[in-house]
Amino acid sequence: MFNLCLQNLRQAYLSGELQVRKLFAELLIQAEQQHEYKAWITLLTMEQLEPYFGALDSADINQLPLYGAPFAIKDNIDLAGVPTTAACEQFRYIPEQSAEVVKNLIAAGAIPLGKSNMDQFATGLVGTRSPWGQAKNVFNKDYISGGSSSGSAIATALGQVSFALGTDTAGSGRVPAAFNNLIGLKPTKGLISTRGVVPACRSLDAVSIFALNCEDAAQVFDIAANYDKHDAYARENTLTNSSRFFSASSKQSLEKNANQGTATKTSFRFAIPQKLNFFGDDECEALFEQSVARLQELGGELTRIDFEPFVKAALLLYEGPWVAERWLATVGSNRVKLDAMLTEIQSIIGGGNQALATEVFAAQYQLAEYKRLCDERISDVDFVLTPTTPTQFTRAEIDAEPIKNNSILGTYTNFMNLLDYSAVAVPVGACKNKVHWGVTLFSYAFNDIKLLNIGAQLQRNLNLSMGATGHALPESSHSGKMHTASPLYAQAKQSKTIDVIVCGAHLSGQALNWQLIERGASIKQRGTSAAAYKLWALRDGKRPAMTRDERNGKKIEIEVWSVPEENFGSFVDGIPAPLGIGKVETSDGLWLSGFICEHSGLEGARDITDFGGWRAWLEYKKQNQN
Repeated sequence: MFNLCLQNLRQAYLSGELQVRKLFAELLIQAEQQHEYKAWITLLTMEQLEPYFGALDSADINQLPLYGAPFAIKDNIDLAGVPTTAACEQFRYIPEQSAEVVKNLIAAGAIPLGKSNMDQFATGLVGTRSPWGQAKNVFNKDYISGGSSSGSAIATALGQVSFALGTDTAGSGRVPAAFNNLIGLKPTKGLISTRGVVPACRSLDAVSIFALNCEDAAQVFDIAANYDKHDAYARENTLTNSSRFFSASSKQSLEKNANQGTATKTSFRFAIPQKLNFFGDDECEALFEQSVARLQELGGELTRIDFEPFVKAALLLYEGPWVAERWLATVGSNRVKLDAMLTEIQSIIGGGNQALATEVFAAQYQLAEYKRLCDERISDVDFVLTPTTPTQFTRAEIDAEPIKNNSILGTYTNFMNLLDYSAVAVPVGACKNKVHWGVTLFSYAFNDIKLLNIGAQLQRNLNLSMGATGHALPESSHSGKMHTASPLYAQAKQSKTIDVIVCGAHLSGQALNWQLIERGASIKQRGTSAAAYKLWALRDGKRPAMTRDERNGKKIEIEVWSVPEENFGSFVDGIPAPLGIGKVETSDGLWLSGFICEHSGLEGARDITDFGGWRAWLEYKKQNQN
């Protein structure tokens, strides 16, 4: 079985070890051979895949971060020219356009292998509610895969795809991730467009990501979370919630922590519920306790919180009026009749049009109160740790009590989107039945990358293999370099800007210019400073410094960049000593914010004023390096 994690796949393409068409031909054979797991509703043929192959033939792999990466699409997410069923034959239609998130991934070089199986209309956490067959756990086929994004999890865990798209309104991405040894990112609502996604509860829906490791999840998230101005529920991402800030997965840093003691460990605070219910499952409880201990070993400070308002909020999802959204998206759309649905789905959706307007508002008031209480509970921690599910079930147990046992699975997932939190499910081990289990880290909205950072540390500390592939986690390859297909923060609204003078690594094309680009900054002018400055190459050789010297100074090459006011603080905060921000004079007499240097920072620095600028100095070094 080929290792499809994104780092390994890219290396194989670059080395010539692997060709796209050959890989996909083999993956289609593999998917057919593993048909008994019921991962797919529609697999594409090589003929259908050829346009995607052709688009890559003339492409530059260095410009496509997901070049040739196979992925699965849950069958409630549109792929142009391929039927969308939401696991209901009567609902079938063929979209002319792909969902916005699918377009973004394909534009980055990814190729869809097909449309994956799911619980009908994304209503269920089990994976057994599909006319295309009950999905099976990849480690023990007697057990459920989890759902509703069952096929997406199975295809990723079996190594048929590098990653997959699911949806997660009540846990539909996190639950199957836990049972199949995967990372399951339920991102902040609105960051990934839901345009082109069949709604479950439109006001709560989130497109989720299944990945083999946290680094892959961060990379896919960065590309998928592209602001969609045509999506009424879309939200713009924050500056620090991008893969640029994914860095905590370094194996070397963890080893350093382990060898040097607590003083060098990552410091964070996390909470767990004061009371947890595992419904008598001692094995899952032991795995949870192990996870708590591992996080403490990594430098986490533990506290406990009253979880009652979270539990009460969770009950609103199916016992409150939000079920009306499921009715509206299906029967209310006049695209499918109730009797065309599976029995369990009918029982859930059937009464969805009965809620009174007064009941809807009363539930919203109650949710607002729960939100206030829950936000207070987590205000002084970095994240909360819970079980993803309290326990595991066989397919026979779900068949015997489909509603009750499905509800148990949602104990720690159903509240998440109602309360507007971000979450990531992380695998932590297997039970005696060989079925895997996991925990969930959650926090406020826009903490997706922060959670992936901690999740990566936990995943590496436990040293589990990826999915059911048997492949070990890769060495961290995150370079801190923004991919060209990543959304730029220039899309953010910019009301007011601050002009900043740069003279070194932040110049256009230089190593740190991305720090301006990602903040939505734009270049305003190129020129020189007043003839009153000295330029120094600092001792580290990587940065210059300007100092004012009216007697011996000269003109120095500079650029003026306009930085959005709301992003200026984070830019300044990232400037390391001995540099800082002060006022610098331009050749036309303007005094603007710019880089200055503490006098002590010039110790060991080289005077490079006569070169007239940082670029000229770098060129001189290049020419004379031998």
